[in-house]
Amino acid sequence: MDFNTGSGGAGGSSRSGETSGGGYDLSDPVQSFLATARAVLLQPVDFFRGVTLRDSPINPIVFAAICTTIGAVLAAIISVLAAIAGLGQQGVGGAIGGLIGAVIITPILAPIGLFIGAGISHLFVMLFVRPSNAGFWATFRVVSYVSATSLISWIPIIGGLIAFVWFIVLSIFGIREMHSTTTGRAALVVLVPIAILFALLALVAASVLVAIFAGGS
Repeated sequence: MDFNTGSGGAGGSSRSGETSGGGYDLSDPVQSFLATARAVLLQPVDFFRGVTLRDSPINPIVFAAICTTIGAVLAAIISVLAAIAGLGQQGVGGAIGGLIGAVIITPILAPIGLFIGAGISHLFVMLFVRPSNAGFWATFRVVSYVSATSLISWIPIIGGLIAFVWFIVLSIFGIREMHSTTTGRAALVVLVPIAILFALLALVAASVLVAIFAGGS
């Protein structure tokens, strides 16, 4: 695995004229998918250093949609097997419905989620990566390719936690390399919105608890 934690650059982006690199290639969908997923998960620094900003954004969109769909379908299959075994609260019919939904709905929603996630992430890129950055499509590629963590999120019990932690690590590497910035700034881009999200969730949970106790008194 490649865990080089050096800086991707001291400040401005060096990618504005980049014409070569790697990434998912639709002309070789199967082998390219396997190679890309392996590189993202196991050699993230080298991978993001090689990603070009000149290829079509369709390639990372399709890659992310495949990863997300595989993860959702495998998780749904686990739910069906658990329901058949009588585990959990969900019935077999509901689990099968979830599987069908994962197959049909996930490929549609995944691209929408990518643009929303990339838009939010790039706001923080513009805030923390100064005086310049490589632009929205560089951030979009990071968000797309770190979707490879969906390939491990379906693993029962530990998969979700491992995928979440690895998502953070890969996102920091990706932002650092794609925007030629420092590890510290990349970490701020990734961690600050996550901290804000957790703070909002905690606020909502506290409000619900207060309402419940107030209603019961």
